[in-house]
Amino acid sequence: MLKTKSSDDKLDTLLSRSVIPIIDLAHCGIEEVPVKSVVNRVGHQLKKALSEKGMALLVNHGISDEKLKTAWDHLDDFVDLPPDVKQHYIRTDGDKHGYVSRGQERYAGKPGAPDLRHAFNICTLNAQNLPEEPLPGFADHISTLATDFKALASFILQSLAVSLDIPTTFFLEKHSHMLSGDHDNMTSLRMLYYPPIVDDEPGQNDSIKGRCLYSYQRCLSNQPDFRPENNPRDDAELNELDGPNGQLFEHKLGNGAVITCPPHVDYGTFTLLAQDSEGGLEVKLPGSEKWHRVGHLPGSILVNCGQILNTWTQERYPALQHRVVVPEQESVRSRGRHSIAYFCHPDNITMISPNDLPNPDAAQDGACLKQRKKSFKAAKERVYNAYQLIQKKFRDTYSNNNHS
Repeated sequence: MLKTKSSDDKLDTLLSRSVIPIIDLAHCGIEEVPVKSVVNRVGHQLKKALSEKGMALLVNHGISDEKLKTAWDHLDDFVDLPPDVKQHYIRTDGDKHGYVSRGQERYAGKPGAPDLRHAFNICTLNAQNLPEEPLPGFADHISTLATDFKALASFILQSLAVSLDIPTTFFLEKHSHMLSGDHDNMTSLRMLYYPPIVDDEPGQNDSIKGRCLYSYQRCLSNQPDFRPENNPRDDAELNELDGPNGQLFEHKLGNGAVITCPPHVDYGTFTLLAQDSEGGLEVKLPGSEKWHRVGHLPGSILVNCGQILNTWTQERYPALQHRVVVPEQESVRSRGRHSIAYFCHPDNITMISPNDLPNPDAAQDGACLKQRKKSFKAAKERVYNAYQLIQKKFRDTYSNNNHS
């Protein structure tokens, strides 16, 4: 049985209770010619894990701890560069790629505490867009790491197809432009560094206690409208949720921990998340109203379902609700942490419809099939592509706010 670090042993987590499915990807083969038997096995395991839990931990995935650590070291070195050098790599409006400095991201410019993390978004495998001159080795290593995550995502896409009894190329063909950098796909790799929170004086850090460290995607509308949306906001603005009248959302839990982000799900097909330590990630399992701390398994990568996969599978693979709290324990708050998230999205022109995939449950019940056909009649008549769907989610997020 796989063991976690001693720090997790002190916490009641899904991992410590052996609730999270763990999937071994050993001997899966290379991206171009994956081992068919492993693809099939992982597909069957994903079917059970994602339908029941909405997530799984991947081990022996081929991305070494040393490669991840080197990437985080490169990010630390970049953060330490002089401001005038980093300025050359700042993410610009209308472009997801680039560096997001500490405190740069706020909720659409509203007053409130800035986000104190550093981030570097990679949306292309072209090393020319990475800071090689000031940091020799940075561009090659990060480009290679992004390629590794893309290969892992491609393997998962094939296994997902197996899990749904469709051709193994179905999802691959609809995600063919991942990290192409040509604005045909919204997939991105995001490296993050969270500096330590140190309470030197009473009240000094009240504004950043319990910040939502992994709020990569914004909350969704309960009643989505699939109309296309023009003038989309960049997703870098989607890292903080506001409360009434545009104020920063904050809620204190009974145990003293603080949360600044209500439940949310990721927009895309799925997300891959690597962390260097336990960071307060909590999830609400499908069919449950209780929040659970996930826990940290060194060397593993978490995969969780996104909203588009939920739509494609007619909710058989539920999008995982999650949030992050920062506990009051000094041991957690006082250490710097790193993570890497790979947001897997379909190509922008991919049409997303719940009728794309067969539904074996409905096929076994004629009455259920008839009802489902009726339920999805409107969706069948109004199907939009992945880009339009995601922009609609952005619009829903901001619909109750007055933005300039």
